[in-house]
Amino acid sequence: QVQLVESGGGLVQPGGSLRLSCAGSGSIFSLNAMGWYRQAPGKEREFVAGVRWSNSNTYYADSVKGRFTVSRDNAKNTVYLQMNSLKPEDTAVYYCGSHCTLRWGNCDYWGQGTQVTVSS
Repeated sequence: QVQLVESGGGLVQPGGSLRLSCAGSGSIFSLNAMGWYRQAPGKEREFVAGVRWSNSNTYYADSVKGRFTVSRDNAKNTVYLQMNSLKPEDTAVYYCGSHCTLRWGNCDYWGQGTQVTVSS
């Protein structure tokens, strides 16, 4: 089993920044693909960014390229999402996923989610 705990969400003004964290634990946590997803009210959950433990490659949705950065800390089993130049349309519940599929369509394990609200 894998346990994921997100933190770092909150209210921020347009143009501001936030950093989300996802701390993982469990016997099979290491060497897998981890992703950040988000779900806005009335919309389906969508892929935002991901990182593969095996080769450190990172992946981004077009809507966040150049603004968001995903990174990892192996020693802490933690993945981060640095979000800059935030826009109101970035408002959503952000979820961390572990053991995600090759094209980031789904993950085997999920955190509880953290709310990000971008508003003036």
